[in-house]
Amino acid sequence: MGKTKRSKGSKWMVVVDGEGIPLGGIITSASPAEVKLLHPLLDVTYKNTKILRLVYDKAADSDPLRDSLLSRGIDFICPHRRNRKKVARQDGRKLRRYPRRWKVERTFAWLGNYRRLVVRWG
Repeated sequence: MGKTKRSKGSKWMVVVDGEGIPLGGIITSASPAEVKLLHPLLDVTYKNTKILRLVYDKAADSDPLRDSLLSRGIDFICPHRRNRKKVARQDGRKLRRYPRRWKVERTFAWLGNYRRLVVRWG
């Protein structure tokens, strides 16, 4: 593959609280899946605080991730994918918190306004 076809780049993962205030983050290569980067992100972020709930998007819908977060005492709120074959494990009542994810997107927009944090091409 040519240089333009290679998946180059970086992934910026940030954990925010309920008000959208960044609590921690990591920058990694763009090639690994976000599911595999979630545990290192939580290790960096929550040294002194206790996380009770983690709201995430459909990309992280996996039973092993749900089990590992449950063993850490974290309630994982994530809608199931449409093509899920296994029995649903997410309670619909907990998904009422899911529409509040806009606060995360607002945080990324806010951080992106600082020009030094924006991805540079060149």
